[in-house]
Amino acid sequence: MTKIIKIGTRRSELAMWQAAKVQSEIEALGYETEIVPIDSQGDLDTTKPLYELGITGIFTKNLDIALLNKTIDIAVHSMKDVPTKLPQGIVQGAVLKRGSHRDVLIVKHNEEFLSQPKGTIATGSLRRKAMWLNKYPNHKVENLRGNVNTRLEKLENSDWDGAIFAGAGLERLGLKPKDAVNLSWMIPAPAQGAVMVACLEENEEVRKVCGEFNDSDTELCTGIEREFLQLLEGGCTAPIGAFARIDEVNKEVHFKGVLLKRDGSQKIETFKTTPLGKHFFIAKDCANYVFSKGGKQLMLEDEGIEKPTLIYSTKKLSDSQKAKVSTKIKVAESDFIKIRFNRINAKMVENEIKDVVITSQNAVEALRYNFTKDELNFRNIYCVGRRTKKLIERQIGPVKQVAKNVSQLAEYLSQQSDIENITYFCGNLRLDDLEDGLSKSKIKLEEVIVYNTFSSPQKIKPDAEAVLFFSPSGIQSFMDKNEPNFVAFCIGETTAKEARKYFDKVEVAHMPSTESMLELVNTFFQ
Repeated sequence: MTKIIKIGTRRSELAMWQAAKVQSEIEALGYETEIVPIDSQGDLDTTKPLYELGITGIFTKNLDIALLNKTIDIAVHSMKDVPTKLPQGIVQGAVLKRGSHRDVLIVKHNEEFLSQPKGTIATGSLRRKAMWLNKYPNHKVENLRGNVNTRLEKLENSDWDGAIFAGAGLERLGLKPKDAVNLSWMIPAPAQGAVMVACLEENEEVRKVCGEFNDSDTELCTGIEREFLQLLEGGCTAPIGAFARIDEVNKEVHFKGVLLKRDGSQKIETFKTTPLGKHFFIAKDCANYVFSKGGKQLMLEDEGIEKPTLIYSTKKLSDSQKAKVSTKIKVAESDFIKIRFNRINAKMVENEIKDVVITSQNAVEALRYNFTKDELNFRNIYCVGRRTKKLIERQIGPVKQVAKNVSQLAEYLSQQSDIENITYFCGNLRLDDLEDGLSKSKIKLEEVIVYNTFSSPQKIKPDAEAVLFFSPSGIQSFMDKNEPNFVAFCIGETTAKEARKYFDKVEVAHMPSTESMLELVNTFFQ
């Protein structure tokens, strides 16, 4: 690369220090650079608390624009200020080795106020305010905005007892007092203390340069923290803390996260340790734990949404599935259908069964309940649904043909001249679509009921606005005790066909999966 690499940055002293640090890394690799200062909205408005400005990325937006306009080649950010979702065309190029992740308290006179019932500290961070009030509920927290020097000056000219700062910023500018108190109990903001370099995805030369000074350990840890933040759907408007570190001795990743009410009155903490290399779900697991402890409702209360939209699921959802539902929606749930696997005579599979049809995951699980994978030696397996196909190939063996629905599969089978007999492993409430579809063919169909479905209807609250259905039998169970005065969300067209017999408003998932149906629910109630 022969051209000068233009480094975009905010104008604050700390931002310029960070840009100079990146500049030294790049120039050490033999490239020429130029620092280009750019103002941000966060620098222009230093009076309102950050969460009151109403948007995320207030410190990065103008740098993003400069990148996209190719006024600069890279943008340098305090990583904790960067939204978890970058603008299209912009990517994370590098992360510098992390500085201090600690929050520190600079006291005005002494620390005696910490043991007193009253005290006043200042911070512009919603997270720091919430964590402080959680520990010191009788204290008062004042808003404090501006660059590091401005905030230090405001503290000096105030009657506050102290103010909270990021330790990394004070250390980088040589402004951390000797008597500053490290707040080790305060979980930092995700990626606090880290510096991120952003660049254009299409600029392969610059991306290659950035890769040469990227710190992989910091990249891993901050990636976990930012994923946790993204999964909780939090930005500047929710008090969320997260910190990950690598234990090099034991080759482990340690993570801790927290979500609080803005007034500090409630706190949900999560901790997890996992071996390095098996850490890929640590953020998801911890976010799901927070949700399971009422995290969504906590955030809803802070947003002033007293009565979220209530939907009812006729099948219990997993924590990860419930985490996909918008914070504006509350989910009630119960299993309207119970499944019991039948005992199957071993002679059924002792003789070679050549061609079989499986149309549900319950049938797969019922077969594996009775037999080992080696005992299920089928020649050809035909199925319905890609998820069923994946389960079959994992639990039984390869699938020869998969169809979107039973009618489509029947049409395919009718055209196969080499099939004479088919064994259909199904439930007791199966529809007649396969039998009807094969009625005009020469194929002989033998049904084996491998599981029974039982109805378990319940009366749901009338204030629900929608019901989620996963099977026609689930609809029939629901109708035993309820009126169809709701929007019916259906996992597939077969279920929707049954729902239309009763419901005026029926919505069908784009794909036959729970996740697709939940996406549809979020969009519908947006």
